[in-house]
Amino acid sequence: MPEAAAGIVVDNDVECVVRDGTVLRADVYRPGDGGRRPVLVNRTPYGKREPRYVNDALALAARGYTVVVQDHRGRYASDGEYRWMFRDRLETPDAEDGYDTVEWAARLPWSDGRVGTWGHSNASWASWMLAGAQPPSLAAALCTGMGADLLSMTFGIFETGRRLEWTYMQAADTRRRAGAPFGPFTAAEAMRHWNQVERGKYLWWLPLGDIPADVFAGLDDQLQAYHRAQNREFMRFAELHPQVRVPVMMITGWWDRLVGTIDNYVGMATRGPEHLRRQHRLVVGPWGHDITALHGRIGPVDHGPDAARSYAGMIARWYDFQLKGLDDGIGAEAPVQLFILGADRWRGENEWPLARTRWTDFHLHGSGSANTVRGDGVLSEAPPPADAPPDRYVYDPRDPVMSLMSADAQAAPVDQSPHDHRADILVYQTPPLAAELEVVGPVTLTLWAATDAPDTDWTARLAVVHEDGLCVNLTYGILRARYRDGYENPTPVEPGRPCAYTVRLNPVGIRFKRGQRIRLYVSSSDFPNFDRNHNTGRDYWSDPELRPARQTVFHDAARPSRLTLPVIPV
Repeated sequence: MPEAAAGIVVDNDVECVVRDGTVLRADVYRPGDGGRRPVLVNRTPYGKREPRYVNDALALAARGYTVVVQDHRGRYASDGEYRWMFRDRLETPDAEDGYDTVEWAARLPWSDGRVGTWGHSNASWASWMLAGAQPPSLAAALCTGMGADLLSMTFGIFETGRRLEWTYMQAADTRRRAGAPFGPFTAAEAMRHWNQVERGKYLWWLPLGDIPADVFAGLDDQLQAYHRAQNREFMRFAELHPQVRVPVMMITGWWDRLVGTIDNYVGMATRGPEHLRRQHRLVVGPWGHDITALHGRIGPVDHGPDAARSYAGMIARWYDFQLKGLDDGIGAEAPVQLFILGADRWRGENEWPLARTRWTDFHLHGSGSANTVRGDGVLSEAPPPADAPPDRYVYDPRDPVMSLMSADAQAAPVDQSPHDHRADILVYQTPPLAAELEVVGPVTLTLWAATDAPDTDWTARLAVVHEDGLCVNLTYGILRARYRDGYENPTPVEPGRPCAYTVRLNPVGIRFKRGQRIRLYVSSSDFPNFDRNHNTGRDYWSDPELRPARQTVFHDAARPSRLTLPVIPV
């Protein structure tokens, strides 16, 4: 049971009966004076007594809110059948369950009738679902770490490391509820088992669809269905933006896998109800997906004291303004608040992308030997010559480029030097910059390339090389060749034929300093961040074969491969 802080009362497993009679259970945190206050609701599939929820709920209650943390249907203390988010959103009951929960929360004895939402990642997905259903008592929302589209995160490719680990963790409660004789039965126990015993086995399993069903307990059927639908868009939150009738605060980080949160802000600011468009807020900080650790140092670089934030503090500040009429300056702030890396300070903007952006092409150059960091690859605004020889490498899925990521299989800023030696990575970089260069916004790579395989992947990673040689990743992207004309329109690859591929990278926000370099890595794998392309053209989840592919990247005048950066005048 959660242990209450001084003056805070916690009511455990308070029952909410939704429209079909299913009982959902929540812990309610409230100041002990019994007064009526705004209610902040978090609906989660991860267990309402996880320390991250308990700590934030206590902090918010201490700030004068009634706080509800509820287990999703079919999870932990709540009744019913669990249907996860990796399916068409209309196939889940979360819009209805969320609507009913908001209206139930508004009637609690400690509620003043006004409700807001909070919560990160999957809990934010649930917040969007209920916000689109328009519960009358919803007064405002806060949604963090959740994009508008699933494919903006996955690029249509199975996220082997994160998704297998996540499913294994989620299966622990499913196993417990079914009364299975063997564990793991808790998320913490599952994570220990995965990292110490199972991870090294199942990441490399071929084919992935043949992993024994009992590994994922009662979730294997949902996982198998998801394997077969990697190129389908399940979320489509753009459809919800016109339906959300309350102000929304959105928070993400530059290294967040779900930095597509920005797309939700753009959607609300351009397609939401017109009278609310200037009331929405977006915060992008120097953080990864772990919104509970908002500090100045992430990875090898310390971005200074201005980078530190309290998640509970940001939630309370938003709702103090929206629900209590307390304005500490947030009302006058520009709607988009960006932490600019390198400058290491916050800056307010009025739109995204920034209106003053100068889209600038940095062309790939070289003499045919861009392999490794010691190669001859160059990034330059100068157009390529007519006769530049291409670069070549072999991508072998038996020896993929390993993802440099955090221990929880999330993207993070990491020293890139462990891959300096790899000949299957092409490296293009600028000379040391003669002046500061600010780059803020979406990034794309136009890659003229050919493969001898019927399908393959093209990966791109943008990084900053510090004056002392430390190279830290900023953003990444990947394109499965068959998706070059769209995820739902797979197009066979013609082996050996040069083609212009557009690789979308996640957005960036950085001021490169004088003496630093901009570096681009081009390859064909980022495993286990994304599943290995088998280079056979067959479905990854059923294909046991791995085939090497010979890759060619062109950068001549007729086939000008180029990195397009959103340069901001300084």
